[in-house]
Amino acid sequence: MMGLFPQIIFSLLTLLAFGLFVKKINEIRSAILLGKATFLNDKPLQRWKNVFLLALGQKKMFRNPIVALLHLIIYIGFIIINIELIEIILDGLMGTHRILSKPLGNYYSLFINCFEILAFLVTIVCILFLVRRNILKIKRFVSKDLNGWPRTDANYILIAEIILMSLFLLMNAADTNYQFIISSKISPWLHGNTADTLYLIEKSAWWLHILGIYAFMNYLPYSKHLHIILAFPNAYYAPLIPKGVMHNMPAIQNEVLYAMQPELAPSDALAPESFGAKEATELSWKNLMEAYSCSECGRCSTACPATSTGKLLSPRKIMMATRDRIETISKNIQQNKQFISDGKTLLHDYISVEELRACTTCNACVEECPISISPLDIIMELRRSLVMEQSNAPQEWNGMFSNIENNFAPWKFAPDDRDAWTKQV
Repeated sequence: MMGLFPQIIFSLLTLLAFGLFVKKINEIRSAILLGKATFLNDKPLQRWKNVFLLALGQKKMFRNPIVALLHLIIYIGFIIINIELIEIILDGLMGTHRILSKPLGNYYSLFINCFEILAFLVTIVCILFLVRRNILKIKRFVSKDLNGWPRTDANYILIAEIILMSLFLLMNAADTNYQFIISSKISPWLHGNTADTLYLIEKSAWWLHILGIYAFMNYLPYSKHLHIILAFPNAYYAPLIPKGVMHNMPAIQNEVLYAMQPELAPSDALAPESFGAKEATELSWKNLMEAYSCSECGRCSTACPATSTGKLLSPRKIMMATRDRIETISKNIQQNKQFISDGKTLLHDYISVEELRACTTCNACVEECPISISPLDIIMELRRSLVMEQSNAPQEWNGMFSNIENNFAPWKFAPDDRDAWTKQV
């Protein structure tokens, strides 16, 4: 019975870890689906191309080749190394030791050697990233956007990955039955230990490694590193239209058309219930998924001319605020079975008017984002609500709006008088 005890404990821990992970992922999915419906499933071949180029190949990041290569190592490396979890989980469930060594035969050492090289590279890159964040203090990593938990979260993830990779290498180094390319360099440090001690070191590293993986897996949905998962669907559903194209409101376009050609106006035309978005739930589900997909890397804010000139706007903060708000709404619904007003809204309480007005709609943030997240879409929807629902706009804008409504142009001239200046001598 004692021989089965570790397997029983491991099985229960595995069920608990995956159960909690799936539960949280479902909560996030439900939060995303609180957004408005939108159709983004046309041209599937082009969308799958975006998945491979943007999410997996990280095409946009290679504008800075060195950083892109480091990020690719840590991203691809960590994913590939976790293939080895298949063996660890099978060993834990079945009470075996390196269960894949017999089926793979001579290829087993080749696979583990590849994993070890990647584990070593991931460790080095994580150390370099910690240096960049905390010693070199790259500008986009010391922004006030990251004050508090976001900055700590990034460091925790990097440290966790270093520990997990180190445990993997230590586990292999203590296994006297195998010699692998990287762990064999660690093995001499353990030579003074007895066989029983080495076995204890190996099993301890094995347990700590798998428990660390389970803990990391369940920490992921609460962290900015959720983009490891959501980068793929976000790239798939990225808009395929040119970035400079605005998402116009058909109801407003029709109003302009009917003003120009009244005979086309239907007798039963209904005005929209609302314009733009004041609350996170009035955004599309794609906007909300982008908020959860944001890695808080700050490339958008670095490229933003408003941010660069000291304005309050930061595209990264727009995404973080949207995610914080929809999380609050989701928890509210979970606790109360429906949303009970907390007296707050995304507009004003999480994102200010000053931030929205600073945006030049240049699309630099969208262009720079590695997975084409669009803070601009959220900004535009909030500005529409601000202007069209609350009539909250600068005096200069209101004058222009009035002229367009009355004269069909931004200038304060009647259409018949607009070319009068050409007749002046």
